[in-house]
Amino acid sequence: MPFEFHTKRRIEFVDVDLAGFVHFSRFFIFMETAEHEFLRSLGTSVHTQIDGHEIGWPRLAASCEYLSPAGFEEVLDIQIVVMRKGRTSMTYDFVFRRESTLIAKGRISSICCTIDPLRGLKPMPIPDFLARKLQARPERLKKR
Repeated sequence: MPFEFHTKRRIEFVDVDLAGFVHFSRFFIFMETAEHEFLRSLGTSVHTQIDGHEIGWPRLAASCEYLSPAGFEEVLDIQIVVMRKGRTSMTYDFVFRRESTLIAKGRISSICCTIDPLRGLKPMPIPDFLARKLQARPERLKKR
């Protein structure tokens, strides 16, 4: 059962500001894209259908700490770690590195919900098929 996932992201021109560094807001897009890749690797999506219901993962919280600049065409390694798996929610930590240089650290918490166009969002337990595939990082390994 995975609690960790890695992906890469090449910095594109659209990602940088006038100074040539990744704009702070882009890290939130990078985290969301990496989360989508992680969920696809487990056979699901951030937006899917289960038993005739639309399921999504709206955000509860998102944060990012910036430690070193990254620039155009550099390649970042993005590590995702499942820090918490609750009954209805997930918390992921993200670590961005360029080779051995730590670029940024982020965190996103999401809640599993049914999406009803008339009634809105309703929290639901993480579907069994996904809950069985996920595990939170063991306590002894939790360092931030």
